Amino acid sequence: MRAVVAVLLLVTAAHAALWGLFQEKQSAPDFRGTLPSLSYAPFESGHTVADLAADTEKVRTDLKKLSTITKAVRLYSSTEGNELVPPVAAEFGMKVTVGAWIDKDANRNNREIDAAINLAKRNSNVIGIVVGNETVFRGEQVPLENLGSVPEIGVPPEESERILREEAQRLHDAELQPEDKRAEAVKWAIAENNVHRLIKVIQRVKKSVSVPVTTGEIWNIWRDHPQLANSSDFIAAHVLPYWENFTDKQAVDQAVDRYNLLRDSFPGKRILIAEFGWPSQGYNLRNAEPGAFQQATVLRNFVTRAEAIGMDYNIVEAIDQPWKFFEGGVGPYWGILNADREAKFAWTGPVTDLNYWKIALVAVLVGLFMSLPILRLDQPTVMQALLLSAAANGVGAWVATVFSYWTTHYFVWGSAFALSLGLVLLVPLVLIAMARIEEIAAVAFGRGPRRLIGKSAPLAPATIGENVKFPKVSIHIPAYFEPVEMLKQTLDAVSRLDYPNFECVCIINNTPDPDFWRPIQDHCRLLGERFKFINAEKVQGFKAGALRIAMDRTAADAEIIGIIDADYVVHPDWLKDLVPAFADPRVGLVQAPQEHRDGDRSLMHYIMNGEYAGFFDIGMVQRNEFNAIIVHGTMCLIRRAAMDKVGGWSSDTICEDTDLGLSIQQAGWLTHYTNVRYGEGLLPDTYEAFKKQRHRWAYGGFQIVKKHWRRFLPGASRLTPDQRREFSLGWLNWLGAESLGVVVAILNLIWVPIVAFADIAIPDKILTLPIIASFIVSLVHFVALYRLRVNIKAGQMLGAMIAAMSVQWTVSRAVAQGLITEHLAFARTSKGGLSRMSIEFQAFWEAVIGVLLLIGATVLVVTNGYKQVREIYIFAGVLVLQSLPFLAAVAIAILENSRINEFAFWRNSAIRTAELIGLRPVSLPSVAAPQQPVGSEIRHDS
Repeated sequence: MRAVVAVLLLVTAAHAALWGLFQEKQSAPDFRGTLPSLSYAPFESGHTVADLAADTEKVRTDLKKLSTITKAVRLYSSTEGNELVPPVAAEFGMKVTVGAWIDKDANRNNREIDAAINLAKRNSNVIGIVVGNETVFRGEQVPLENLGSVPEIGVPPEESERILREEAQRLHDAELQPEDKRAEAVKWAIAENNVHRLIKVIQRVKKSVSVPVTTGEIWNIWRDHPQLANSSDFIAAHVLPYWENFTDKQAVDQAVDRYNLLRDSFPGKRILIAEFGWPSQGYNLRNAEPGAFQQATVLRNFVTRAEAIGMDYNIVEAIDQPWKFFEGGVGPYWGILNADREAKFAWTGPVTDLNYWKIALVAVLVGLFMSLPILRLDQPTVMQALLLSAAANGVGAWVATVFSYWTTHYFVWGSAFALSLGLVLLVPLVLIAMARIEEIAAVAFGRGPRRLIGKSAPLAPATIGENVKFPKVSIHIPAYFEPVEMLKQTLDAVSRLDYPNFECVCIINNTPDPDFWRPIQDHCRLLGERFKFINAEKVQGFKAGALRIAMDRTAADAEIIGIIDADYVVHPDWLKDLVPAFADPRVGLVQAPQEHRDGDRSLMHYIMNGEYAGFFDIGMVQRNEFNAIIVHGTMCLIRRAAMDKVGGWSSDTICEDTDLGLSIQQAGWLTHYTNVRYGEGLLPDTYEAFKKQRHRWAYGGFQIVKKHWRRFLPGASRLTPDQRREFSLGWLNWLGAESLGVVVAILNLIWVPIVAFADIAIPDKILTLPIIASFIVSLVHFVALYRLRVNIKAGQMLGAMIAAMSVQWTVSRAVAQGLITEHLAFARTSKGGLSRMSIEFQAFWEAVIGVLLLIGATVLVVTNGYKQVREIYIFAGVLVLQSLPFLAAVAIAILENSRINEFAFWRNSAIRTAELIGLRPVSLPSVAAPQQPVGSEIRHDS
């Protein structure tokens, strides 16, 4: 144990060291001055000043903070609370550039213009008016009503007609351009028309104030429409490299270049870079990468360069605006202060993450906490503890990343709901991944199985009590419309058992057709008095009801009950090898694995057989170490006393065997398992039968969860903590994983149009990367454990993986039905070749969902062609991964009906290929020699 503790401490120390090693520090020029101006929006768009005192105090608090950082602020509106800013700013000696928001609403425009004029007249600290913000760039055509010098009168009719004629002429001239230039010409003409309208509004304001008047536009609007510059008192150009696909390393050079371009284009004109900034969070736009480090280095480099060349500038913006979610993922994150008015970075010294060590501490503590259960393991090895602790610390790092994301991002209701739902669904996914990593560690690096009954394992003498050498075993074989010859094989195999004291009760239930039961009755008579035959009609309770009847006909001195399915051919040494385990009076049950003798029927059956083997050679062996096996009926031996104590067979679930086994374990009995094959049965005839069987198991499993969950509470049963854990994780790992996979896939599918077309709520890496990681863990878990424990070839293992994935939809549907129903009819698994293949395609809904997921991924990739947001590509990749289980079902359904399902096809293909490449001589059809007549057939002509 000391070694394990040392490993945990070592991994924890290594985890902390990695955080220290990867701490990012960047250098940037120090700035100790005061910024000339910051964009400031005190309230959300549409705000109404209902409480003048409270709103004024809010503005005062903001400006008191900002006065230590900047000399002036720029506003974008003169209403909705912005009118409170100039008089409060004067209290702190700050200047204000007021704004008048201009859009298509003529009435609002007039209110904005009048308010801006009044603010300029009444407040001496107003140093300019910016009429409109990117009005031309946004394509918001200024209404004609706003162009007159007197708002109440507007533009005279003759003036309106002249304006409209000029605008129509510009559009007409653009339409006459060559086809390759026409679209660009029309775009320019529309912007030029709006420029002329905006100029009239600027002129209207200039006539009413004595401060400089301009408009705020992207730098290229000023370049392409020089008359706008000529009509403005100064150029207020927006240079935002992020939106132009420049990296953070190129941003400052791009801004300086655009500043010089405008200065050269308009010599003598005052040039103000009215917006420059970089977002601290959000998604990349092609090469432009937002981030806290990027924001800090870009702004510190920019102000240093700007001060050096005498550039006049305004930084966008002062404070984060969480309500700007409509501006893409980066909209809320342009402030140099966060929404709590805290500085995001320092203007001097190395650029670092101010909260880095808080996040690191969370990661290390969570990793250490999640490593503590390793100390409860029974004699873990050093490598086992190392792998588990590393995985736990990996989860700790993810939790810390989630915590960091949650504390550095703003959420509107929809995004908060999406993130919360995503995290809720990821918690069980992470638990499932951890459980699988634990199983990998146990099998690959842990100590070998210690409770497993092996063929050569020493067993106690085959006695129970003092005077009984061979306890009597009553073997029960329930049957329902089973093929006669198949059932005869099963009975014949029982008759060959190398055990002196047993009986066999064969009960055929609810099978009125005498062609099915009469030959079996005759065969039981032929096999002798040990074999009892029961033909029970109108049996209630499915298979469990039939087994209860068999118990009534069981010999009174039978101490052990054996259960085998109607298709199982048992080996002679089954009882001889396993009954001795009952010498321990604490043992209530011994289970042997299933095996199948018809895996060579087709390729589909071959991979089915491989898929079944994994459960019996991996999961059951590991669960046996904790006395927590899943009883699966056939090849099971049960102490009669244990069965009687828990009430025998129950019909309230359709998995009566698993239900009984769990009840026996809850009563405190020991159970044992062997992975030695003591018999072989038959595989489901068709893929439809395979899915129906899995549906029955999953539905019955969920019934058992609903029936027994209270007995998992402390003190409610004699289950040990290890048993509770194994069953809980087992249900979560099977029923939960499959259902969760379908739920998350469907939710992601619903989310595709929101991401692709609404441009909001893109799933972040903290939600998508764990899904990919979980898929990788599941893949490694399957391959590693199969290679270590299951004796099959690589090709069959690959097929088994496809078969295992293919039932995800089936299991999830069973769980959903289990949530809304109490009982479903018992569905017999078709075996023995009597069932016919359905004409319906057996993976219709899987095909629909799988194809939709692929279409969704394609839509995401196509619509992301311009922005190239990395998270969208990751999201598309997740959809492709999530489509694999559905497409696996489609592949098997197609395989079942194709020629390649037959082994003869592959043998003939191999022969033909060998002949084509010359490795084997071509086989030619033999030509028979002419037949010579025999003596009696020779004619003699005289």
